[in-house]
Amino acid sequence: MFCAELSDGKLHRCSLELATLCRRLADELSGVASAILISADAQDLATELVFYGIDKVYVADDPQFKNYQPEAYSLMIERICREVNPDIFVFGHTLHGVDLAPRLAWRLKTGLVTDSIDFRIDHESKKVLVTRAVYGGKALAVMTSNATPLIATLRSKAVSPAARDETRTGQVIQVQLKMESVLLRIKYIKRVREEAEGIKIEDANVVICGGRGLGRAENITQLQELANILGGAVGGTRCAIDNGWLPSTRQIGLSGTIVNPDLYIGVGVSGATQHMVGCASSQCIVAINIDSDAAIFQWAHFGIVADFKKILPTIINLCKSA
Repeated sequence: MFCAELSDGKLHRCSLELATLCRRLADELSGVASAILISADAQDLATELVFYGIDKVYVADDPQFKNYQPEAYSLMIERICREVNPDIFVFGHTLHGVDLAPRLAWRLKTGLVTDSIDFRIDHESKKVLVTRAVYGGKALAVMTSNATPLIATLRSKAVSPAARDETRTGQVIQVQLKMESVLLRIKYIKRVREEAEGIKIEDANVVICGGRGLGRAENITQLQELANILGGAVGGTRCAIDNGWLPSTRQIGLSGTIVNPDLYIGVGVSGATQHMVGCASSQCIVAINIDSDAAIFQWAHFGIVADFKKILPTIINLCKSA
């Protein structure tokens, strides 16, 4: 079972990833894939979840859930879990997911694994085994829980969404829960959208990242040019952010955004563990650094020891011609 999340009135990508994961686990356990959808006017979205592999969708369709309320959401999810008794409950590793997951784990007195990257079934014990990166991504830990449900958050892009199938049928179950006023303590005032240029780094298939080695803000333009050619986004290390070369929303790392692109190119990035935690799961890492001893070369699939000012124009021209 999982909790679906919305973005601008549509299913968030993480919801489709979670649906695919739950469908796979349900098939291995010969069980039922279920979802909880808490929103206002959510009926059509519940049908979408069925098309992505879900058997049962529990819908709390009420105007009071139009805006995120952590206490109310966690109570609703707890009551459904106590009724359904799932073996595992998964959230996306998002702002809402990392807020709700520990609340639910505490309410149900069960185990929690955050930022998970893989799930599999131990067919002897029938337990769900969850894999997450530890020690800054240098090792993988496999965890489980003796209590049920095991609660976890799933890292973005750890699972590829399955194809939408409109021939699938499922059950949509309406859930009603009268909320006490004490549970609605957060007053929604307004939402301010930060307009971001280009693709968000967490959604980009190609990320060009600049580090301390760039030297100055003007050199970001070369990274942006390459990103535009490859249809990607530009990010930065903490140093690039602290120096004002890029906005804070573009920071990649443990205290920034976790990215998982098909291609990550680090330009002038030393490869500090705090940063590499945020990009170590990239499918292909390319490092460009003048220092052959830079730590990033231990992570990189391909490395170029050179001055980026000399090598980037060549790469840009080759990409243009391709």
